[in-house]
Amino acid sequence: MLVLDCAEPEALAEFYAGLLDAGVRRGVDPDLVEVTGHDGVRMAIRRDRGLTPPSWPRPDDSLQAHLHVLVSRHDMDEAEREAIALGARPVETRDNGGPRDIRLYSDPAGHTFALVAREGRTED
Repeated sequence: MLVLDCAEPEALAEFYAGLLDAGVRRGVDPDLVEVTGHDGVRMAIRRDRGLTPPSWPRPDDSLQAHLHVLVSRHDMDEAEREAIALGARPVETRDNGGPRDIRLYSDPAGHTFALVAREGRTED
C-alpha cells in the first residue's frame, strides 16, 4: 500500500477519494486514513506533524515518488478540470497534446501526481 505523509490526513484523503472516485475509511488510529477504490486501489494518508512538504522538481532529492493516475485520452481535459476543482495545482503548464499526454500537478499537501493518457482503452 502506498502511504503519503501530510499534516492533515482527513483533507488529503478526501482529495484523493474525489480524484480516484474512491471511499474514505477511518480506523482506530486518528493519524491514519485509508482511501479505497472500487477496483482495488488502496492508499493511506498518515499524519506527520513535523513534515516538510515535498516539492518538485528539486534537484537535490530528485528521487521523490509520485502517482500516475491513468485516464482515457478523450477524458483528459475533464479529468484536469476535476482535479483542479478538488484542489490540485498545476506544476507544469506546457502543451501536452500528442502521443504522450502527461499533465503534472501537486495535491493540496504538495505531493506530485500526474494525469496520464491511457492508450487503447476507452472505458475508465
